[in-house]
Amino acid sequence: MVFTDYKGLTVAELFDLRKSLRGASIEYKVVKNTLARAASEKTAVSAASDLFKGPVGIAIGYLDAALVAKKILEYSKKNNKLKVSGGVIEGKLYNAQDIKAIAELPPREVLLGILAGVLQAPLSKMARALSATVSSFAYAVKALETKKSS
Repeated sequence: MVFTDYKGLTVAELFDLRKSLRGASIEYKVVKNTLARAASEKTAVSAASDLFKGPVGIAIGYLDAALVAKKILEYSKKNNKLKVSGGVIEGKLYNAQDIKAIAELPPREVLLGILAGVLQAPLSKMARALSATVSSFAYAVKALETKKSS
């Protein structure tokens, strides 16, 4: 969840924001602060109750936390009326600067690819070393056979 201050945005601009987020499976809701505080009690979002002041819009993403932050910041660059006030990711409260840092992370698929490469590297090195040892042994046996036959 990324919390924003949408003060000054027109209805058309909010519609444009929602439209741009919908393509990435992100919802944008404008909420009443009292309802948001009540709904967040006894949840991981309760840490953000201090952010429920003034006009609050909440961007909720279900797939990738970095994507939510990235899309909101993309729109806020186009329209500087939208301001990021913080967010809750994996149950932890982050301020606006942290949300900007999270937005700079590569997408989830790229991070998983990097992790797979890191995990695969030692295995492939070991396979090459074993293959080289077997090949060296085979070459040595072949050379010994050639030497004895000559």
